[in-house]
Parts: sequence; structure tokens; C-alpha cells
Amino acid sequence: MARRKAGAARDGLNIILVGCGKVGVSLVEKLSQEGHNITVADRQAAAVSAVTDLYDVSGVVGNGASYRVQQEAGIDEADILISVTASDELNLLCCTVAKKAGNCATIARVRTPDYSEDADYLKEKLGLAMVINPEREAALAIARLLCLPTALSVTSFAGGHAEMVRIRIPQGSKLDGRYLRQLGKELAGPVLVCAVERSGQVYIPDGGFQLASGDALTFICPSRDSKKFLGRMGFETHQVHNALLIGGSKAAYYLARRLLAVGVQVRIIEADMARCGNWRCGIIC
Repeated sequence: MARRKAGAARDGLNIILVGCGKVGVSLVEKLSQEGHNITVADRQAAAVSAVTDLYDVSGVVGNGASYRVQQEAGIDEADILISVTASDELNLLCCTVAKKAGNCATIARVRTPDYSEDADYLKEKLGLAMVINPEREAALAIARLLCLPTALSVTSFAGGHAEMVRIRIPQGSKLDGRYLRQLGKELAGPVLVCAVERSGQVYIPDGGFQLASGDALTFICPSRDSKKFLGRMGFETHQVHNALLIGGSKAAYYLARRLLAVGVQVRIIEADMARCGNWRCGIIC
């Protein structure tokens, strides 16, 4: 059964979105704002109705891995199929069927640790354009801040090999009052100061820019060099050495693995003994 909205076609991509849970609804909100043509699919008619009533999208009720349902959703003309149901296996199956039924890119939500470790293999063998794992990304973001608490924000890119770090220059810092060209050896190498925020204004600095206390400075460098640079500038990195996590969720698993890899001792409080038995890699549960 299909539930479709009549109206003029948009100039954006034709996107089929399987799964009308929280992640699916968030994607619909963002993608519809960008002007894409979206068709959602879900087994629950109420979930499809809720989305189509709230946003200017079409809807199909049924199993998103079904060839018939994908045909009804317009797989022949789709540019992208995104599957974000609660089941990793269903998401992978949806993408596999879509690659056979149409000529579109496919994106699967894969949360289970065993599958996430095989993400590159799955992308290659199943022809996926992307594998998304919100829990893992959230865990990595938390880990970056725990390893560099003095930073206002830490953003990883280039597959985790580079970081964009934002810091506030305190009173009495070595950076206070210095011109960028005076930093010399401190900036020698792969560290690039790319932006400075001051009094609500953002500046793209050159060598003649004078830093001042209170500035929010953003720099880019390889992940291994951010602490070295901050250390040379007199910043105390205060990396966390012990962490206590409440709850043995998938996000906790990814966070614990990352923290252990950088030398942080991890303890987890979890009521489910069976889940505790599945923890590995030196985690105390």
C-alpha cells in the first residue's frame, strides 16, 4: 500500500529512505530542507503516516527489502537508497536488493560491532557508497574530547588521520600578544592555524595577525601532533587516565575500545551479566 503526495517535482536527488525511526525522521527533516525528492518506506503504516503528514514526502508501507516495495517506491529512478532500520541485516539486504533492482548509490546503517569492524569489506563486496554508525561516531567524538579536555572542540576527518582543534587562548599564554610569523619553530611542520574568533568576528589570519588572550583559535594538524603543539604552547592537555561508563550499550563498547587504545583504563557498570560476559579487550565490567 502506498501513500503518496501530489505536487511538483523538485530539482534535488530522488532518495528512498527505508526506516521511519528517529534516525530516519532526522534524515527526512534535513534532506527535505535541501529540496530532495524523498520516498520513505516502513512496515508500520502509522510510522509512514506520521512522516508523510509532517513533511512533504511520499510514503510506501511494506518491507523495504522487498523488490515489489522498492519498485513501488521508485527504485528505477532513485539516485540513492538509504536504509536505517533497527536491523543491520535488513539494512544490508535492502541495499543489496537496491543494487540489483536499480542503478543507485546505497547507504546502510550498521551498528553491530562485528559488522562495523568489517565495514570496508562490506562496502567493497556489497557496493555500498557508505556505512553509517551513529553510535560509533558519537563514541569517537567523546573520546577525542576526553583525550584533549582543554580543547573547546575536536573534529576528526580524513579517516581519523587529521584533526581540527579549537582552543581558547588564556591570559598569560605564550600565544598572547604574539604574531603568527613569530611562532617559528612552534608552527614548523604540519600545523596550520586556519581561523581566529574574536569579539564575535571570524578572521582568516596571515603571518601579520596578532593573537590575544580570549581568542578562540582553530588549527588543523595530523592527529598525532595536536598534543605536541599544545604542549609547546604551554597548554596542559589533562588527558583522562581512568573512565567509568554507565551502561554497556553499543556506544559504550565503541568508546571503551577507543579509550583503551590510547591508554585509558575503563570500567563499565552494567546490570545485564550476559552482556558483561560479551565484553573483551581488558574492560573491567
